[in-house]
Amino acid sequence: MPRLLERYRNEVVPAMEKEFGYHNVMRVPRVVKVVLNIGMGEALENAKALDAAARDLSVITGQKPVFTKAKKSIAAFKLREGNTIGVTVTLRSERMWSFLDRMMNIALPRQRDFRGVSPDSFDGRGNYSLAFREQLVWPEIDYDKIDKIRGMAVTIVTTAGTDEEGRRLLQLLGMPFRQHVGG
Repeated sequence: MPRLLERYRNEVVPAMEKEFGYHNVMRVPRVVKVVLNIGMGEALENAKALDAAARDLSVITGQKPVFTKAKKSIAAFKLREGNTIGVTVTLRSERMWSFLDRMMNIALPRQRDFRGVSPDSFDGRGNYSLAFREQLVWPEIDYDKIDKIRGMAVTIVTTAGTDEEGRRLLQLLGMPFRQHVGG
């Protein structure tokens, strides 16, 4: 069992039951899935870039990514419907918990000038999104095999009904939120 899942069951659930007054364990918010996405406009000119991004994502997550296609044509971006424009991976269960653990304890602190992640990047329904500017913060990535530095978006989907519950859930799991300065 991943250590973050153990922590969730042994520490987070009792703390949230007490704090929010849940009368049933099943009402306590939990993390459902983590979605990683690399969107790439350059994929239109350079098909090899997509393969490199897919390779990076599979090394980081241990799972094969899915290619995403454009839903609409946008002339200003020279984009046609159906063009492949990115790669995405959806993690659940054990892979999700071990990924979250590595992200919070290894990758985030390795970012340049890291002072914590924004506590405000919730969507109104308890789901959290953050972005990495480069894939090099992941220890699994071999610096010599990188063709280009790419960013990626990470979305953490929870069952929390509100941002407050989602924020507290991630905080108790160990998400390094930055402190609000001033007021």
